[in-house]
Formats: sequence, structure tokens, C-alpha cells
Amino acid sequence: MKKLVSVFLAGLMAFSLSMAMDASALKEKMSFPEPQILHGTSYSYVIMENANYMRDEGYPLLPYYTKTYTFPLGTKIKDVSVNVEGIEHLTFENKIAPSPPATPRGDERIYEPREGSIYGVDAYYPETWYDYHIGVGLYKGERSIILSIYLYPLKYNPVRNDAIYARNFEINVEYEKGRAMVTADSYDLLIVAPEKFVDELQPFKEHKEKHGIKTIIETVEDIKSSYSGRDDAEKVKYAIKDAIEEYGIKYVLLAGGLSSPIKSDTWLVPVRYSHLDDGAENRYLTDLYFADIYKYEDGNVVFDDWDSNGNGIFAEWRMTGKDVLDMYPDVYIGRLACRSEQEMTDMVNKIIYYEENTHGSDWFHRAILVGGDTFDDTSGDNFYEGEVATEKFWENLGSDFEKVKVWYSEGNLKQSNVIDAINQGGGFLHFSGHGSPGMWMGKEFSGGKAKYILGLDIFHMPFLKNEGMYPVTIIGGCHNSMFNATLYDSVSEIIKSIIFKYIMGKHFTTWYWAPVPECFGWFIVRQPSGGAIASMGCTGLGYGTIGDTDKDGIPDCIQYLLGWAEVHFAEVYANGTDMLGMTHSTVLTDYLNRFDCQKRQTDAKTVQEWVLLGDPTLKIGGYE
Repeated sequence: MKKLVSVFLAGLMAFSLSMAMDASALKEKMSFPEPQILHGTSYSYVIMENANYMRDEGYPLLPYYTKTYTFPLGTKIKDVSVNVEGIEHLTFENKIAPSPPATPRGDERIYEPREGSIYGVDAYYPETWYDYHIGVGLYKGERSIILSIYLYPLKYNPVRNDAIYARNFEINVEYEKGRAMVTADSYDLLIVAPEKFVDELQPFKEHKEKHGIKTIIETVEDIKSSYSGRDDAEKVKYAIKDAIEEYGIKYVLLAGGLSSPIKSDTWLVPVRYSHLDDGAENRYLTDLYFADIYKYEDGNVVFDDWDSNGNGIFAEWRMTGKDVLDMYPDVYIGRLACRSEQEMTDMVNKIIYYEENTHGSDWFHRAILVGGDTFDDTSGDNFYEGEVATEKFWENLGSDFEKVKVWYSEGNLKQSNVIDAINQGGGFLHFSGHGSPGMWMGKEFSGGKAKYILGLDIFHMPFLKNEGMYPVTIIGGCHNSMFNATLYDSVSEIIKSIIFKYIMGKHFTTWYWAPVPECFGWFIVRQPSGGAIASMGCTGLGYGTIGDTDKDGIPDCIQYLLGWAEVHFAEVYANGTDMLGMTHSTVLTDYLNRFDCQKRQTDAKTVQEWVLLGDPTLKIGGYE
């Protein structure tokens, strides 16, 4: 593989393309449905069919639409403009309701919508009729320039309590078409692994190539000695960039985690932490860093180092600074967070068996749904969010799947029933509720009190005996996939919590509820004769939504944040995307297109922390 000599020069160089450019344009007219006004006791609500809603805490809850266009890599976007016509004025009995805050899963506090300072400003919000973002990503198998345009059909003045509404929009995009002469296709999959795992990975490589996935293994040791970079993680990212440009790879497997489950700060394959500070935690793991190789800058495709302000703090978003990130995946990435040769051997055997034997099996057509009442609703809707989300997940899968409900409302949400359901086998396993590094939990609310219900913890995973019948697992909860967990760290945090909270009476936050050697999301995957074939979950604090605050008749818990990602995964799979890494990555790209992650912290965090612990080239359902 071609090695990079200078990080500085590589960071400045645009993606090397040979292209022929010619000017072109697109024009599209859009008409929006008539807004319906719902007058509540305290606030009014604007409802528009098939709209999303701007959920900026304290700002008016207004509808918006997104239009996404993709162009071949190498295209230059020259200009984006939107003309509006058919403007009308609207008045309201009450002010339009403010947006509620995102709710951390596991937080028992009630988050009521509150009017922000914008309600005292005599001006229309938003200021413009539209906004847009240009990204670079691997979308539906094609390397693309992705243009997402956010259209705001209604602008509201909270002081005057009136709005202007535009019925018709005309989108105009001027661009220069580029024919990218990147034809390399010698490899499909790059495996980054420590030298000690190379022998264990050879059967995996042979198996993948048997099924047409051309595979190359690069060792961490070779990358560290051959590449320049500010740290080992950046060196690995440059190696992935080279593999794209020289070999045409589309998949990356990071084959390694921490060196020990007991106590370790040594990574067998490097990691990156995002420094997005949401007020609850100031950093968390993100493998999206290794997938997001490029960004669009001044008409060119350039390397995205995730440090746009150049202060050495990666993925920063806090009071003192903010990095502008692309976040669109340029490769389909997954991680096997193995800590020993035996773990890697077990995972290789498990994946090979799954892909060779799953197709045509009756057990695969079972969807195991685990959930309860995630939040204490105050709006009167009283949705059981975990059950709503898992039900929607099953609906999105389609009629080919049997529904296996382990729900609070069914009276069977307990650990023994979860284990029994998994032991019968299933193609998909969806948990939606609360979590910590070592366990997943549902919740119930009665008499004004909240009670956690243990669904599954890592200590009972050895009782999973579903050998050969492994589900792809989607985990809705906080910190379930925090794959930097160790026994030393968890015990230390629990001791500190006891000292500070219960002896000294001071505030102390820890995400650990019990001593654990590894996180839930990885532990369930690495079980040698049971558990899951792969998992997706949060490396940090996950966020959800309560009630139906936009009043569109759909529970917010499946329309926004983590819940949307969970249920959309099933939709992407049902639409024909059955390579696991592509399915996972498509969810992230669709999320970035739908929600403006450049403006909203919790949206950015959702895509950054939703990690795939598994083989990105896994054929869901196996090969024929």
C-alpha cells in the first residue's frame, strides 16, 4: 500500500481525481400541503403531512422538509438557491409550542417544554426559507457528493404571534459534473488487526474471498511504523484513505479491542473519542471517525481529520470550540473488539458458521422484541416507548417475520424470559429501553415511582444456548456498547460513587451499575456458542423523546434520535440492503440527511456513538 510521507500535505491535498467537468443544473418545484392548526389549552401546534419538526430546545416547534440529491464523486456544487411563492399569513389563538429538550435515557426527571429567549424577539424564525449541507459519503454502494436541503415552509414571529407560510418552493442547483476516474477495485474489505491476530483471521479471509469479497489484512504495527500522524488513530485513518484510493475498498473491519478485560489502556486497534460535550459526559468512543474519511470543502473533496479548528481536540463541540465534521461514512465499518486470540478464533468460527448455515432456516424468521415503558409520559399520551419502538421495528421488517414479544405490558419482561426467547433463535433481537455498560433494562411507572426491570445482564449471557441461531441485535439504551469497559474501571467508579454520593453526600456521576469486565454490546456478540452475531448500540449516553409533542399522531419515540435509528434499521434491511455494514451505514447517512446534525448536538451524538460491533461484510440471513 502506498504510504503517506507528510500529514500536513496530505491534509491539504484534495482527493486525487482525474475528471472532465461540464456545467449542468437541476430545477425542481415542490408544493406543500396546507398547514393544519391545532389550538391547545396553552399553545397552538402546526401540523403538516409527512413533515419533520425542528426540535431546538426552547424554539418554536415548526415543520420542515428535507430534499436530498446525490451526485457522482468529483461533482462541484456551484450554487444552491430556493425561490418561494404563494406566501400567506397565518394567525394563532395561542403561541406556537416550544420544542422540548431531548431526554437522556435513564434520566427520571421530567423535561417540560419551556419558551426560550427567541419568544421575546420580534422577528421571524427561522430567518431563511431554507438551509443546506454538502457532504461526501459512500451511499447505496456509490461514492457520492450528498446535498441535503432543509426547507422551512413556515416562519413564525412569537412576539406578533403570526406566521408567513410559503406554499410552493422551487429548488435550483447549479453544478459541474465530474467523471471520477477512480476505477480501482482490487479489494473490497480492509482488515486492520494486530500481528497476533493475523493467523486467526486467515480462515475468515479465505471464507470471505470464497463469497467474492476480496480481502486484504494490514497490521497495526505496520501502519504505525509506515504512516505519519498525530497519533495512532490518525495513522489508521490515513491507511484507510490509501486503501480506498489504491484498492477501492468499501468495507473496513477493525479487528481488536483493549488488550485485557481486567485493566488496560492499551488498544490492539486504535480508537478515537469524540469530544462533544452534552453536559453529562465530555467524551465517548466513536468508530465513525474511521469511516468518515472525506469532506467537501471549497468545491473539493479533502481529508477530514475531525479537527477543523486545529487545536488537537477531535470532534470538539463545547463552549470553548466546535469542529465542523462531515460525518458521512465513506466506508462501511465494524469492529470485533476481541482481546485475545481465542476470542478472535471464536468470532471467526461463529461468523463462518452463520453465513454458511443460516439461509433457509425457520428460526431466522423470528424477531425478538424486548421493551417496556421507557419514560414517564406527562403529556397524557402514556406511550410504552420501548414497546412502540420494537413493534415498529417488527412492522418495518415485513410479514416474513414472526413477532416474539417480551414486553412489560404482556407481563413477561424478565431476564429468564429474555434468555428463553433468545435460546429459541431469531434473525433479529431488538432491545429498546435503558442501559448501562453491563446490562439492559426496561422500566415501569406506578404510583409516581419508577422501577427498573432487568432484561439481561452480562453475568447471565453464558446461559444463552442458541448455538448456530444468532440474531443481529439492536440495543436501545445508554452505554450498552461502551467497549472500553474494564473490571478495574467499573470497580473504581462504583467505589468512588459510594464514597462521594453516600458517604460525603456529594454529586458523582458514573455509568456503571455493577462491576463488569466488558460491555453488554460486545459481551453478547463474543459468546462462543450463543448470543448474537453482531450488535449495534450506544457508546455513550443515548437520547430519546417522550409523548407526541408535535401532535402529528405518531409517537415521537420512533420519529427522532435513537428510536428513529433503531426502527429505520429494519426498514433499510427490508428494502433489500442485507450486508450488515451497508445497512448500518445507510441508517447513519439517512439520519444525517433527515436531521441537521451540524446544528443539533444530540443528533450529532446519536450518529457518532451508534457503533457496529460485528463484521461489516456479514450477509444478514447467510448465503444460499
